[in-house]
Amino acid sequence: MKIKVKLTVWVGLLFAMIVALSIISAVYINRLKSDTANILVSNYNSLEYSRKMLDALDKMHMDSLQGVKQFLHFINLERNNLTEKGENLYSDNILQQVSDIKTNELNIHKNIYGIMDVNMKAITKKSELAQRTANEATTIIIITGTLCFVIAFTLLFNLPSNIADPIKELTTSIQQIAAHNYEERVHFEQHNEFGILAKSFNAMAMKLEEYSSSSVSKLLIEKKRIETLIDKMQDPVLGIDQDYKILFANEKALQVTGLKRENIIGENVQKISMINDLLRTLVKDLFQGKENSNKIEPIKIFFEGKESYFEKETISIDIVPTGEKEIKNAGYFVLLRNITPFKELDLAKTNFIANVSHELKTPIASIKMGADLLLGDAHQNENDQILIKGINEDADRLLKITGELLNLTQAESGNIQIRKANYPLDEILEYAFDTVKVSARQKN
Repeated sequence: MKIKVKLTVWVGLLFAMIVALSIISAVYINRLKSDTANILVSNYNSLEYSRKMLDALDKMHMDSLQGVKQFLHFINLERNNLTEKGENLYSDNILQQVSDIKTNELNIHKNIYGIMDVNMKAITKKSELAQRTANEATTIIIITGTLCFVIAFTLLFNLPSNIADPIKELTTSIQQIAAHNYEERVHFEQHNEFGILAKSFNAMAMKLEEYSSSSVSKLLIEKKRIETLIDKMQDPVLGIDQDYKILFANEKALQVTGLKRENIIGENVQKISMINDLLRTLVKDLFQGKENSNKIEPIKIFFEGKESYFEKETISIDIVPTGEKEIKNAGYFVLLRNITPFKELDLAKTNFIANVSHELKTPIASIKMGADLLLGDAHQNENDQILIKGINEDADRLLKITGELLNLTQAESGNIQIRKANYPLDEILEYAFDTVKVSARQKN
């Protein structure tokens, strides 16, 4: 039976019993009222008339005319108030004997007492009837009230538990499902709304269990794929969660730091960094509030049998959890990019420029020396002097350029620091003009 039907039946039955109790009480109260009214009106009047007739008979001895008059008045009232069986016989006898009251006074007394006796018996009978009616009403009201009490008591103890217990069990099962215990089931044997709800809940839990099983296997496959991908990366990679525990470290990271996987996975990175200087250098930005991806100076590490250069990048993993609006930190990703090949190329370039500059400096110095000797010769004409002077100036410029190239290589290698200073613009322009002056003259 469905809960709605059950509630309707029980509450309707209780309502019907209360209505029936009210109707029965009203009927019996009216019956009691009617019986009591009959006792108090008809029979009381007959007794009163009989008493008045006895008083009238006694008064006849002192005032015969007045006594007879009163007697006739009350006997007529009694004749109009005949309600009991046998009462009319006594009143007829009195009327027959009223013509000679003095002679029949004894019989009249007997008949009056007969009327009083009939009414007293009627009062007694009606009192017993009223008592029986009251007892019947009490019994029926008690039975009906007991039934109402039983129904109310049954509803009080059964109805809350019939509704609350399934809801409580369903709530517990929902909490288990929320805790990812998809094997939880609800067992309701009733064929009501809760039974239908239990079937739907169990079907949902079964589908969730199937989906969870398939999702877990997919997640495990994806996890393995990502772990393999990270492990195969040629750059050291370190994963840290929001509680600063190490989640993963690929082979390159283990080789660079000299740590073992089983000793660091799941451990607090700050604790491990206390015994590993390189790891402390890599994660110090996390505890200084600088976990952004800004590049810093390359880190020199002895790796794979040689000095290697790495560029560190720390990436903060920020996500918005499902159902929330605020961004929360989910961990950090520390990446070391191996820039050793680029560093080696840069160093080779620097060395090449330095060597070229150094090698060019000697022949240029010889050219300048020859030009100086030619300028000192007095037998040169004016045009030759101008040409030799141009050669000398070009040699000076070449020496200056080679010197600047050497300075550049030293600046790149860090041996000297570049110092910025103001320089006259006219001197730069004059130097540029002198550089192309000879070529311009040759081309007219």
